[in-house]
Amino acid sequence: MNILLVGSGGREHALAWKIAKSPLCRRLVVAPGNPGMAKLGEMRPDVKADDAEALAVLAREIKADLVVVGPEMALEAGLADRLDAVGIPCFGPTARAARLETSKAFAKEFLERHDIPTAGYGVYETLKDAREALTVFKPPYVIKADGLAAGKGVAISPDRKDAEAEIERMLGGRFGSAGARVVIEEFMEGEEGSLFALCDGRTARLFGGAQDHKRAFDGDMGPNTGGMGAYSPAPVFTPDLVEAVESRIVKPTMAGMAAEGSPYRGVLYVGLMATADGPRVVEFNARFGDPECQVLMMRLKGDVVPLLLACARGDVSRAPEPEFHDGVVISVVMAAKGYPDSPLTGSVIRGADQDFGPHVQVFHAGTTRREDCSLVASGGRVLNVCARGADIAEARERAYAAVRKIDWPGGFYRSDIGWRALEPRDDD
Repeated sequence: MNILLVGSGGREHALAWKIAKSPLCRRLVVAPGNPGMAKLGEMRPDVKADDAEALAVLAREIKADLVVVGPEMALEAGLADRLDAVGIPCFGPTARAARLETSKAFAKEFLERHDIPTAGYGVYETLKDAREALTVFKPPYVIKADGLAAGKGVAISPDRKDAEAEIERMLGGRFGSAGARVVIEEFMEGEEGSLFALCDGRTARLFGGAQDHKRAFDGDMGPNTGGMGAYSPAPVFTPDLVEAVESRIVKPTMAGMAAEGSPYRGVLYVGLMATADGPRVVEFNARFGDPECQVLMMRLKGDVVPLLLACARGDVSRAPEPEFHDGVVISVVMAAKGYPDSPLTGSVIRGADQDFGPHVQVFHAGTTRREDCSLVASGGRVLNVCARGADIAEARERAYAAVRKIDWPGGFYRSDIGWRALEPRDDD
């Protein structure tokens, strides 16, 4: 098969790493790609991930048998729709179906229409209406930009003054058109996690879970980010919780999208809160999470391509059941100083390409290779250092040992990834 992979981040590097291992993959082309993927396939840096028309042209040029969409902006741009029109299988939903992620207002209204458990909410377009709504909700206030904001469009404000400032920033243009509306939600108590499902438009097959760390600094302090690390499996996903998510969230979502004329194909990321009353939806993503994808790809046994292709062709039932390695995989994000607000770019990174041993993989997320072959930071989240271990303690030890071998004064990372899994639990 000729496979086109769309994207340039750590998620896409992990997908490229796994796809390249497939005996079904004859040719892998990545657009635009990053330096870490250069040994895995052909890079097309001239084709950007949000240019759906150019990507469709590239897919026809290479006679792609499958297109795998990594980032959400390609879905919002309608890449799946263009590929469907020319008969090229695409792992990723149409623009209408992707509204589960690209519009938080649409997602909340969809959940309400189909009686799928989530937090109470309101959608507001003006400062006046949003400020008045704060009298209805209790602190802490959960405030979200309606559209795509690179994982940074969520604020949890401890008091009304801070909430009003966040609303002003969002409606005032901090996220451009993505902040033209804001969603204010009831704060949910519980433990958060991410569960994934492979979907073919009619049915879905669960594909593992992970727990992300959104805050920038140790102890879950600092601003929200796109994710500073993850691990899988996560203790929060007990068999009872997984069964409840499948029956109360995943299956009704698939049925609801099909009934509304937007059947969902691809991977559905269910960001959920495990509350005392059962799982409730925090958010949907229409693609693999980042950095959750990295730990899932390292845990997955066997070939990922048949799973991706089954979703794209609309028949998950024909794909093999996903199997995962025993043990735990952890990912530690190394980010540029100043992230998430104003990350410092251009700093030189040394040692990221060394051999860290069979249990460690370093995925590039925001890097560029200069003419002198030096590796430099070119984004906010720059490297994902991932390690496998028999348990969370061993995986952490291996990941942080690798982190310490990378010479990058311009970066920082959290030192407590996986802390929840190390704490005693009530159900132990």
